[in-house]
Formats: sequence, C-alpha cells, structure tokens
Amino acid sequence: MSIQLFVPTFRIDECLEQIRECLEKGWTGLGFKTVELEENWKKYTGLSNAHFLNSATVGLHLAVKILKEEKGWTDGDEIISTPLTFVSTNHAIAYENLKVVFADVDEYLCLDPEDVEKKITPKTRAVMFVGLGGNIGQYREILSLCRKHNLALIIDAAHMAGTRVDGDIPGKEADVVVYSFQAVKNLPTADSGMICFKEKQYDEIARKYAWLGINKDTYQRTTQVGGTYKWKYDVEYTGYKYHGNSVIAAIGLVQLKYLDQDNSYRRQLAAWYDDRFKPFSARILPVPVNCESSRHLYMIQVNNRDELMLALNECEIFPGVHYQDNTTYKMYAYAAGTCPAAHEICGRVLSLPMHLRLTKDDVDYIADKVIAYAKQ
Repeated sequence: MSIQLFVPTFRIDECLEQIRECLEKGWTGLGFKTVELEENWKKYTGLSNAHFLNSATVGLHLAVKILKEEKGWTDGDEIISTPLTFVSTNHAIAYENLKVVFADVDEYLCLDPEDVEKKITPKTRAVMFVGLGGNIGQYREILSLCRKHNLALIIDAAHMAGTRVDGDIPGKEADVVVYSFQAVKNLPTADSGMICFKEKQYDEIARKYAWLGINKDTYQRTTQVGGTYKWKYDVEYTGYKYHGNSVIAAIGLVQLKYLDQDNSYRRQLAAWYDDRFKPFSARILPVPVNCESSRHLYMIQVNNRDELMLALNECEIFPGVHYQDNTTYKMYAYAAGTCPAAHEICGRVLSLPMHLRLTKDDVDYIADKVIAYAKQ
C-alpha cells in the first residue's frame, strides 16, 4: 500500500449527522452552522473575532484589502513577505496592487527578523508572517519589529490550527490572523478558512465584503427580525462571494472537537521521526522550545532531494516539497537573488508523510528508506 504525504481523517458518522441537520432544516448556506463554528473557533483560540470563509486564500485577500482601505495605503506600497510559502500568500498582496518585498528565512524557515528590518522602507506598510508547517519561528521578534516601525502584522496561519506558544494560541497581538481548513490541513473540511481581525469594525467590514458588499446577509434578515424575512438591504461595497456555507461548517464543527487530539498524535509521529533521524539532527527542521507546533509538516534537508524523491516513489512513498522559492516564479522574478537562504534551502527541503493514518511501523519504514537513499 502506498504512503501518501497527506491523507485527511474525518469522523464520518459525526460529520454526516451534522450535515443531515443542515439538510433537514433546509439551511445549507451562510448562517446556522457557520455562526456556530465561528463562535466555537473564538472560544477555542481566544481570538476576539472570527468569520468563516470559503478558503484561506480569500481570507488573505480580505485581510490585505481591508487594511489597505482602512489605513489609507496606496497602490505601490509594500508588504514584506516570505518566498517560502504557497503562492496564494503573496498573490493576496498583489491582488491589491501592493508590492511584495521578499525577506529571507531563518533556521525555522520562517521570516528572519534581521532581514525583515533591512527590507523596511518608507513605503513598507505591513509584514505577512507565515507559520510554516505550524512552526512559530521568531514570531515575537517579528511582532516587536512591527510595533517599532508602526507596521501592520498579518499572520498566514494556514498551517497553524492548534499551534501554541507558551501554552497559548498566538495571534491576539496581530492585526489579523487567517487560518486554512482546506482538505488536507490539520482541521480538514472540503475547503474553507477563517479570518480573525483584532478590531471588531474590520470584522464587520469583512462580513460585508464576503457577501457581495451587502450589509445584511440572508441569515441575518431571517433570524434577527422575529423570523419574518426582510428583503430590503443596502450594498456598501463592490464585494465578493467569499463566505463559507453550513455544510462545510458542519464538517468543521466535528473536526474542531478533535483538533488537539489529532495534533497530539502528529507530535508523536514527529517524535518517532526525530528518534530515527537522531544521528542526522542537523538536517531536521527545528521547532522553537516554547512552541507546541501543530506539526502540519515534518521537514528535513537532503543534498540529493530530487533523486531521493524518485527513489522513495519507487518504494510507494510520496513525500512533498514546501515550497518553491516564490522569487523563481515569473511574476515575482524581480526579487530573484534577494533571499539567498530561502533559495538555497528550497532545493534541499523535503516534507515527509505526516497524517493521522500513519503508524510507527510506517514511520520506521519511511525513515529506513530515507537514510538508505540519502547516504547514496
């Protein structure tokens, strides 16, 4: 049987029970379950606001758009971001005619605070911090830089569902945190996300933008007036169809119940990998001592990455790469050469299978093959 990089695990009977409730009520769209998931997410994270969306990508777009409009940024202003991320992180900046300025990565493959500070200019307006693999990197130092230079802080927490720092969910200090509940994330649905603004007024704007700029969604117009449907509303923005729906939220409600349990098992898998790779510990992506990572990824560095991947594929082991240096893409090629550490590591980094269906025997088998072929 092949060993895939990611395989989501769903509590199928519980998910179907939640979905059945949506179908029986006849309410499958925005509202009902989306509201319940938002409230549960706020309780779980301690964040002040949460709005359920159809993906993390649209959440990142709304984060940049709303901060730009409300803070008076102009086209051509800059946001510092990482080249080691999925391209949607940086597209969200480009959508709003802002310039992505790439800063290099540290030993955790998160933004290097020293290089971030070097890249700050009079046109810098924000920092986009990505918690790669669930790792928090030098988040506190990045936060301090943002405060020192009066910059907004956006956290792309796509990999960070359940990550804690010193026992607490990070991000309360940031302007906005965006999570992903995409199909293979730690809290998997089909695809969805959550945007969590620090300021309530921004959360309210996000809700309008996510529903085509309309100031009252259909759920509000049905439930907030004694059950009588009110058809009249206003349109305040040229908005989008970005909101989530109750069927997907129903899956998310079940998955959230098991998130900490599932992440605990991921950390056990990582510990088994760590033990097998102990003689090669310098090749393992480190995690800060105060970080309880979600362990979305388990990453190692090897010198013959592409050859190793082919060899593992022949053994029906299918690892992945996170990520290609974004400055090698045509649209971001203007920044080629500006992040040498990220460029060097992207040719050597490998993500090993990490999901709940793996056993210790699977980990041992994968590790044996990696060690054997890496030595070659």
